[in-house]
Amino acid sequence: MSKKIKVADLPEFDVTEYLGSEQDIIEYLTAVLDDGDPALLAAALGDIARARGMTEIARASGMTREGLYKALRPDAQPRFETVAKVLKALGVRLRVERDDDHPGTGRACAC
Repeated sequence: MSKKIKVADLPEFDVTEYLGSEQDIIEYLTAVLDDGDPALLAAALGDIARARGMTEIARASGMTREGLYKALRPDAQPRFETVAKVLKALGVRLRVERDDDHPGTGRACAC
């Protein structure tokens, strides 16, 4: 019989330990954006800012460190302007591409 493991005995997971490269960050943000949850995006940007150094990202985005923490907490709903500033400070940008899985893709607009 296998030994039961208590959740309390498991090590705490910290995603910042896995965001060591630009490619890691890009893949993480892509997965989060694919999910479509704005709160998850705020949390992910916070994770990435912590991995890179919150003070450095705050300075590069023109925000205070405290303001950045507040804007990127998991339950936050930051304005697009804030998200754009943080993305720029991180050296990444959003791109739009067609979603071939969407039922309306490829049809002419009946505007």
